[in-house]
Amino acid sequence: MTDGTRNGSGRDAVVVGGGLAGVTAALALADAGVRVTLLEGRPRLGGLAFSFRRGELTVDNGQHVYLRCCTAYRWFLDRIDAAALAPLQDRLDVPVLDLAKPEGRRLGRLRRDALPVPLHLGRSLATYPHLSLAERAAVGRAALALKGLDLADPALDTQDFGSWLTAHGQSARAVEALWDLVGVATLNAVAGDSSLGLAAMVFKTGLLSDPGAADIGWARVPLGELHDRLARRALDSAGVRTGVRTRVTSISRYGNGRWSVQVPGETIETDAVVLAVPQREAHALLPDGALDAPERLLEIGTAPILNVHVVYDRKVLGTPFLTALGTPVQWVFDRTEASGLTGGGQYLAVSQSAAQDEIDAPVAVLRERYLPELERLLPRTRGAEVLDFFVTRERTATFAPTPGVGRLRPGACTKAPGLYLAGAWTATGWPATMESAVRSGIGAADAALRALGRPRPRHLFDVEEAA
Repeated sequence: MTDGTRNGSGRDAVVVGGGLAGVTAALALADAGVRVTLLEGRPRLGGLAFSFRRGELTVDNGQHVYLRCCTAYRWFLDRIDAAALAPLQDRLDVPVLDLAKPEGRRLGRLRRDALPVPLHLGRSLATYPHLSLAERAAVGRAALALKGLDLADPALDTQDFGSWLTAHGQSARAVEALWDLVGVATLNAVAGDSSLGLAAMVFKTGLLSDPGAADIGWARVPLGELHDRLARRALDSAGVRTGVRTRVTSISRYGNGRWSVQVPGETIETDAVVLAVPQREAHALLPDGALDAPERLLEIGTAPILNVHVVYDRKVLGTPFLTALGTPVQWVFDRTEASGLTGGGQYLAVSQSAAQDEIDAPVAVLRERYLPELERLLPRTRGAEVLDFFVTRERTATFAPTPGVGRLRPGACTKAPGLYLAGAWTATGWPATMESAVRSGIGAADAALRALGRPRPRHLFDVEEAA
């Protein structure tokens, strides 16, 4: 079908990609009165935050969390009427178990008090048992130095966070027990492999901006309920035409300034195109001249995340989640209720970021590695029956936050009028998170609305203000 009925309307857009960035852009454009078509090659929406069925279970491909400071993703949850399904903690509280210590002395906690920054974390740091008194004092000094960094300074992107921590008196133990505990989960890289600019952004925004900024939220239902079913319902209500299993093969620009989007069996004409796909796919679809150095997209590396899923015949974990030291296990989440598991068993998801060394390991090897570690970590697993053990792998889960990546990340606008980019990998200032994806979608929609002469929806999240 060739849509030639809207020439000159200035009110049509095609969004390519149905992840969080694409869904956000489509909703923002539709809310401004633009007629939107959203095209996704997969049979579902949600991008890399999705669910699937395994027997009687509904399984998330990976454990995704957000923080109270993730104001764009919180706006997205509100927009799709899903905020109640992914609530935040009342107050940051992270159990940290150190298996190098004897049982009974392993538990520490990272939690905040109802005090202004930086006092809100003062008591937690002062009593954190996994660091010595001298290490705790050094952490406090480094945090103040971090708070003083200017995130707008491009020089931060050229340095690695690990070297900065060493220069500011952080021991290897402090990096392991605190900085990487937070950083690996949010950046998907250890400190030595992370851009100082991105790491500083994470810690300044999450821990040093507002007392409640780091409170953790996560979905109490399968991610597909949020990012596919409820997102699709919101898109339908907004009048967005959504096509799944619809892969875009090319995009090109007409002489009259409109765009042609090719899918099998159909040509769609439109005034604006938002490319909300991974960087390599975007590079393949970009027309000549759209970016000054399109090859930079191919220089943006990727980093994997591995998730180990274990179903036990009984309850073995008494908290919603925990994190660990002295073991390969990073974060463990209770997914029993969300998955629909019944009958008294418990389903745990072990989330392993920066998993380059394990992402291709056979399931049998991972089983031999992780079941004994879970027995060390959770005494109740000893004697429990393992009803199921499986693995999900996202080999390109995020872009790699390496030093220098900032110069490779393009903004929303291209040199081709009417063509915009979105995705967590674009220049949002955030690492590859759900927050970054939503921010990118809003940024692309904003740019398109300005070019189309359409007013910005009043309720649309204000990126500048929240940043």
